[in-house]
Amino acid sequence: MACILNIETSGKACSVALTKDGVVENLLEDHEGMAHAKRLAPFVEKCLEEALRRGWTLDAVAVSAGPGSYTGLRIGLSLAKGVCFAQDIPLITLSTLEILAVKAMFRSMEWEGDEIIVPMIDARRMEVYTAAYDFALNPLLQPAPLILDEESYSGLPSDRRLIFIGDGAGKARDVIGREGSVWYTDVEILASDMTALSERAFRNGDFADLAYSVPEYLKEYQAIVGQNRVLDKARRQ
Repeated sequence: MACILNIETSGKACSVALTKDGVVENLLEDHEGMAHAKRLAPFVEKCLEEALRRGWTLDAVAVSAGPGSYTGLRIGLSLAKGVCFAQDIPLITLSTLEILAVKAMFRSMEWEGDEIIVPMIDARRMEVYTAAYDFALNPLLQPAPLILDEESYSGLPSDRRLIFIGDGAGKARDVIGREGSVWYTDVEILASDMTALSERAFRNGDFADLAYSVPEYLKEYQAIVGQNRVLDKARRQ
């Protein structure tokens, strides 16, 4: 077991968790929405101070690597790398979709075990970042962006219950008519949800390349041009 700093900045919430031997010892969260640049560094500093106060040596830093907010992912990974470089410790990068899947597993103790977990992260309009996993986190549907329609997930086995989770699940519920499914729509991804995955990665020595690791965006960034800029360009032509 280890002392790990977990950083989650893929969504609206900004959170940092200091874990020791798989237990969350210090948790800092901000739910104001996209204040990562302002909140993250002080959160990390407080967790490092807490580890020092208790005489713990930090063994690794884990960070959610995406998909998710382009800006949030860059901020989180950059700071995680900085701490790793400064303390000469390994970096762990975790899939945001896998973090959501694990969160679903801990939502109930009544699963039969053959359910399929479908994490969904809102990507605006009717698009989501999604995947599908069994309870061993084997991918039944590889992570990818998906435009939702009534045929979405039709390729998954019809005799197994689907567990949808994430902030993209709300808009999918009205489109996908899959009876018997479970829907967790009002869900935030937090650093405390990373504990099981970061501990497993540390035990297995599953570390990321500190110099060349990049966020898993899954698709290219598309800037939104304001209407007034479009009109200004038209007038100049």
